[in-house]
Amino acid sequence: MPYKLSATLITHTADVRALSSPTNDLILSASRDSTAVAWNRSSSTSQFEAGSVIKASARYVNAIAYIPPTPETPKGFVVTGGQDTSINIFSLDSAKDEPIYTLLGHSENICALDVSPGGTIISGSWDSTAKVWKGFQLAHDLRGHQYSVWAVLIVDEDQYLTGSADKTIKLWQGQKLVQTFTGHQDAVRGLALMPDIGFASCSNDSEIRVWTLGGDVVYTLSGHTSFVYSLSVLPNGDIVSSGEDRSVRVWQDGECKQVIVHPAISVWAVSTLPNGDIVSGSSDGVVRVFSASEERWASAEDLKEYDEKVASQALPSQQVGDVKKSDLPGLEALTQPGSKPGEVKMIRNEGGLVEAYQWDATASTWQKIGEVVDAVGQGRKQLYQGKEYDYVFDVDIQDGVPPLKLPYNASDNPYTAAQNFLATNDLPATYIDEVVRFIEKNTSGVNIGAASEDYVDPFTGASRYRAAPATQAASSEYMDPFTGASRYRSTGTPQVPPAVAPSSNFGDPFTGASRYVAAGQAPVPAPPPPATSTRILPVVGALAFKQANVPAMQGKLFQFDDALRNEITTSSMAMYPDELTAVEETFTYLAAVASTGSQQPSTRLNATHIEPVIQILERWPVSQLFPVIDLGRLLVGFSSDAFDATRKYRFLSVLFAAAEWERSWELPVPKARETNILLVLRTLANSFLDDSAMADEAWGEEVLKGLSQAPYAALNKTQRVTLATILFNISCYNLRSPVSATFLEKLASHIFVILENEKADSEAVYRALVGLGNLAYAGKTKGARLGSAQSSKTKELLRALPTAFSSEERIQNVKKDILVLLA
Repeated sequence: MPYKLSATLITHTADVRALSSPTNDLILSASRDSTAVAWNRSSSTSQFEAGSVIKASARYVNAIAYIPPTPETPKGFVVTGGQDTSINIFSLDSAKDEPIYTLLGHSENICALDVSPGGTIISGSWDSTAKVWKGFQLAHDLRGHQYSVWAVLIVDEDQYLTGSADKTIKLWQGQKLVQTFTGHQDAVRGLALMPDIGFASCSNDSEIRVWTLGGDVVYTLSGHTSFVYSLSVLPNGDIVSSGEDRSVRVWQDGECKQVIVHPAISVWAVSTLPNGDIVSGSSDGVVRVFSASEERWASAEDLKEYDEKVASQALPSQQVGDVKKSDLPGLEALTQPGSKPGEVKMIRNEGGLVEAYQWDATASTWQKIGEVVDAVGQGRKQLYQGKEYDYVFDVDIQDGVPPLKLPYNASDNPYTAAQNFLATNDLPATYIDEVVRFIEKNTSGVNIGAASEDYVDPFTGASRYRAAPATQAASSEYMDPFTGASRYRSTGTPQVPPAVAPSSNFGDPFTGASRYVAAGQAPVPAPPPPATSTRILPVVGALAFKQANVPAMQGKLFQFDDALRNEITTSSMAMYPDELTAVEETFTYLAAVASTGSQQPSTRLNATHIEPVIQILERWPVSQLFPVIDLGRLLVGFSSDAFDATRKYRFLSVLFAAAEWERSWELPVPKARETNILLVLRTLANSFLDDSAMADEAWGEEVLKGLSQAPYAALNKTQRVTLATILFNISCYNLRSPVSATFLEKLASHIFVILENEKADSEAVYRALVGLGNLAYAGKTKGARLGSAQSSKTKELLRALPTAFSSEERIQNVKKDILVLLA
């Protein structure tokens, strides 16, 4: 019997991203609406009903699994993972939203989970690792993939499979890598055990492969026309798959047996019940159950309604092939049977309307699956910088120069996408309307499957952008120093990394894509724990601002130099020949190290490269200094040892002068100065990445003295977060080499200013609090304690934190740690 719709389960308000169906009476679903739902089959109606609706996260939930029951918890546990980087375990015997266990360790989005019958958990993350948890404790950290781990699978209690965006699958014995499977041509998205054979994998390359654990490919299944996201295996050994081509496919003996088309863009997840029913989760927010048993089929009316909904969808033309309308046959072509299940035929109906039909081999009929319109993204998602987009355009800006990449999702606001494109490629903001027109012209197709107005980008996790005038779209955040108008945008609320992973990389809140890198190539060893237990403190890894578009920076600096050189009144300010040589060598070095985040000892910079930068800062007009300051930011980040004692003080002096630090701070601060202030603060934050900065404590005091001249109220949100980062970075040094009591007092006073005055931005407060907590920790473990007056002030400020801040869990945790350390 063919599979037909059995049940439609509607509760989620956004994409259903993951499923688990451990018993015939229980289905678990996870959604981008931040909830997980346990669907229970009613004993009276035999229909599934939403039982427990768990608020599993404050952000998107992308993975779900089930832990079998225990005597204490007869209904078992649900395990969730998502954007908040934590794994939460909830008891299904209670409806509480608070997890009974939370597993911390990943630093980025968790996108895959699996659980063994014995309760072992494996998780995969965008941080390129998989982690194995036994007894709710980290047992193995599986490192070896180059990119995100999209799929995980437990073979037995000590063998694990992981699939990655690096196109490989790896087999692990405990923590040891046993074998790497290669063959897929794109990201591996799903894994499933195949009894008596090995396992199956699916990929963005549209293929499914069946492997032995020895590494041999048994066979390959081809038929999906776009990304294949998920796999499951039926009790009889048949494979079930789902993907971006709107379908669930059933495979038997290496052939596609049935194609179940969905009225949605993406079928993110598929699972199978022990009784052979199939469960799917889609981008329209609906969980659907399909059955091959006629007694479990939906009513005739529901089946007809489902078929009509599928037929009413608009289908991108490239999803079924590229042909001219004039070449298409008419309705008479539907009198000929199809040659295989899932075959698609396009016909030209009255009025030139093109319709797509798919051969349903089980019913021996052609099923209408939609009207054909222009394609979205050439029929499949496009990969760009590890993310997936509906479109990735090539934009030619100059003959002989490689085209620039413009990524775009159909749900994006074109103004926002244009602004990001201009900012990334250092193009003038005056081009924004032209870029928007380009986007709108090339994305005029009809989109399908959005469940609601709140449809989200499934790969970046960003909420749907809403169209807004250009002036509105550009009215917030901070001005990009290279375009003069576009803004950096945050992808979320970044946090100072928890102490459990000091060496991890973290999302940069200013670029929205780049990464903070913990100072150095290896994590700084944490000080020994104090007698009193703390949850978060200490945080030992300083935060760096090292990301850069070096070619854009270089181009802007030389553009300004040419402008000065070609004007009689300013020609004397232009770079001298020896300065040009030194600056070109500096950019060559930085272009190499900035791409890897590490230094290259064979091409080290020295004082001859630092001196020209200082001299340029001393004589160029303030309005043209921002690329030079930014160059200094990278110099102290990657080559701090090139600064001798004398030049360190001169560099600090010219930095403050470049930002007109001693001028009036009357608001509004001019935009050029505002940009320079931000870049100076970032440069100072990078100055404290290694211990050499504080080798001369007097230099650190000069920094604090200069910072004290800037009224906190005169700084914007981005500058305040950067200021808090500077103080946090100094606190990390104090963990290793305690500073003098005088310096400690000054540092604490600067942190107090933030805690007393910050009323809007929790990130600045959080970083300041962690810095203060580091000081308290160092006092507890190394004897360099805060004075009694400062301890009292700290407690007072903790009590006085605005409710909006103190209610945040991360801030609550740091508060508790500080109070423990001061007790």
